Amino acid sequence: MPQSSNGVAPAAVTPFARLSRRINFQQYVVYLGFLAIFLFFALVLKDSGFLTVRNLTNIMLQTAPATIMAIGLVFVLSAGEIDLSFGSTVAVAALAAAVAMETYGIAAGIVIGLGCGLLIGLINGLLVAYVRLPSFLVTLATMGLFAGVARSLTDLRSIPVTNSTFTGFFGSGSILGIPSLVWWTVLAVAIGHIIYRETRFGAHVLATGDNSRAASVSGISVARIRVAVMMISGGVAALAGLLYAGRLQAAKYTLGESDLMTVIAAVIVGGTLLNGGKGSVIGALVGSLMMGMLNNGLILMGLSVSDQMIVRGLIILAAVAVSLREKAR
Repeated sequence: MPQSSNGVAPAAVTPFARLSRRINFQQYVVYLGFLAIFLFFALVLKDSGFLTVRNLTNIMLQTAPATIMAIGLVFVLSAGEIDLSFGSTVAVAALAAAVAMETYGIAAGIVIGLGCGLLIGLINGLLVAYVRLPSFLVTLATMGLFAGVARSLTDLRSIPVTNSTFTGFFGSGSILGIPSLVWWTVLAVAIGHIIYRETRFGAHVLATGDNSRAASVSGISVARIRVAVMMISGGVAALAGLLYAGRLQAAKYTLGESDLMTVIAAVIVGGTLLNGGKGSVIGALVGSLMMGMLNNGLILMGLSVSDQMIVRGLIILAAVAVSLREKAR
């Protein structure tokens, strides 16, 4: 039997251990988790309508805004930053778009709504990149700031969105028999994945998150990358706000308020490292669908909102533990 240099025989290597060295099972955790949760609810709720086409379609429609926000957060976390303000951005963008549409029409509403998101992202990015404030504290502050703006913008009133073109395009309509929210999700995921994996910008984002000092030495403008990812997050949050307004046919200050935990959980579960340098847009999509399926299944099982929050919190803790372990390897 071969011995190590200190004379102690090495532990036997099992076939599973040899296989795990070749295959990084952690990158498949989100897919295995999705399958396990789906099978669990399919068996437990087989008489409760979980497997009906209508219910599964509703899960996809309900998770569309969260999936789109998750794409922006993938870029932010991959660059080594964090954005806690996207929920407030959703409300501000939706309300601004609704108010603008009442006076200036649909085009102005869309431009102003998306512009609000990009402006919020720009403010966050400038404070992080050039004032050198921690992104956690910056976005924690702007989360509260813009939540207050959303409440004061219309004095806590909801604004009805009655433009049928807007609601059909952004929420309640369909194209070729497929709901527009599904089209928006597919488009956002495809564009996000291509930019993240196939462009120089995506490579620079990953390099910045992995080692910002080395990235700067290699010629990457780290400050611009940080501003850019914050603007992406703000822009997609604004788009999510338009989707909410289109689907619900109204804009209210509470839009996006409960999405923070869900989106962060979806992104971390989907394989994006909390400390930057690695991520997955496709993983975020699967993570978002998994969180939506989990919420749906828990509701059908009769669990209360507080119980659902507990389950989501436990999932986030587990995902963060896996993320930090992966970063340490």
